Amino acid sequence: MLAAVLRGPKQLDITEIGTPEPGEGEILLKVGANTVCGTDLRILRGEKTAGVRPGVVLGHEIAGTIAALGKGVAGYRVGDAAVVTPAVSCGTCFYCLRDREQLCDNTDIFGYNIDGGLAEYCLIPKRAVDRKYISVAKAGTPMTALSLSEPLSCVLNGLDNYKAGLGDTVVIIGAGPIGLLHMTVCRLAGATQIIVSDLSETRRATASCLGADITVDSRNEDLETVVKDATNGHGADVVVIAIGRPELLAQAIGLVRKGGYVCAFAGFPKGSTAAVDPNTIHYGEITLVGAANAKRRQTEEALRLIENRLIPAETIVSHTFPLQQAAEAIEFSASGEGIKIAVVP
Repeated sequence: MLAAVLRGPKQLDITEIGTPEPGEGEILLKVGANTVCGTDLRILRGEKTAGVRPGVVLGHEIAGTIAALGKGVAGYRVGDAAVVTPAVSCGTCFYCLRDREQLCDNTDIFGYNIDGGLAEYCLIPKRAVDRKYISVAKAGTPMTALSLSEPLSCVLNGLDNYKAGLGDTVVIIGAGPIGLLHMTVCRLAGATQIIVSDLSETRRATASCLGADITVDSRNEDLETVVKDATNGHGADVVVIAIGRPELLAQAIGLVRKGGYVCAFAGFPKGSTAAVDPNTIHYGEITLVGAANAKRRQTEEALRLIENRLIPAETIVSHTFPLQQAAEAIEFSASGEGIKIAVVP
C-alpha cells in the first residue's frame, strides 16, 4: 500500500510499504480521509519530536471503512464506517483512574508511535480495539466530514474545561479550523455573542458566514477595545486561544471579564514562555485552562454532531489532496489559503 512515512525532520517519504493484516483482536481500516492537523506540520518540521517514532506513518484524524477483522473481534462488521480516537490510554494509571484518560501517562498515539492514517490502510491494534478507540459511524456521512470527529472531540474537551454557556460572550483568537469548531460548539452551547479575531480576510469572511457576530483584523483594530465595547466594558466570559503564539496568553487575559475563563487550546512551540500579570488573575479570579486530546465519549459526541449536520463540515474542509501529495497538503495547511485540509487516498 501507499503510505506517508516520516523518516526525520522535513523528510516525509511517500512510498509503498506492506499492507498490514489484522491479527487476533485487531481491525484493518481502509482509510477514506485523514484531515491534517497543525501538529502534523510541527512533527514534519521537527518542532515536535517527543513520542514520535522515526519510520511512523503520519496522520491521526482518521476516518475510513472497516476492511477486515482479526480473530475474536466482536461488535464491528466489515463495511462499517468508523473513526479513530487516536490517543490510546492505558486505563490503569493515575489519570485514567480519575476519568482523565486524555492525560494518560502511558498514551500511545496514532501518527506518533502507532502507524496513522496517511496511508491506504490503517491497522487498529488490539489494545485500541479492546478499549473502544474505534467508533462506528452512520453510513452515508462523507469521509471528509467524519475525519473531523478527532479535532471536534478535542474542541468538546476544551468546552468541558472552559464551560461556555447560555448568554455568554466568547472571543476566539484564530479563525482556522479549530477556531471555527470552537465557534460552532460555543453557539450550540448557548453563547449569544461570538467575536473572532484573525489576520486572514478569507478566514474572517468564513467565520462571518458561519455565524460570528463580530470579526476583527487586529492589524487595523484594537481587539481589546472591540471586546470592551461589545460587553459594556466587562470583557468576555470566555477567550479561546486557537493560534500557537505564546504572547497571545497575556492578550487573552486582558480580554476576559472577572471570573471568566481563558483556554490555551493551541499547541505552542516547545520551550516557549509567556509573560503575564499575575495580579490580573489574582484579583480578577480568572480561570486558566488548557485542552489537549479527548476522551472516547467525546469522540462519540463529535460523531453525533457531525452525523446530524450540526457541524458545517463542507465549509470547514476546504481542500482535498491525494495521498501522493501528503507533504504538500501538510505545508499548504500552514499557508492560510484554506481552512481544513483533507488527504484522501
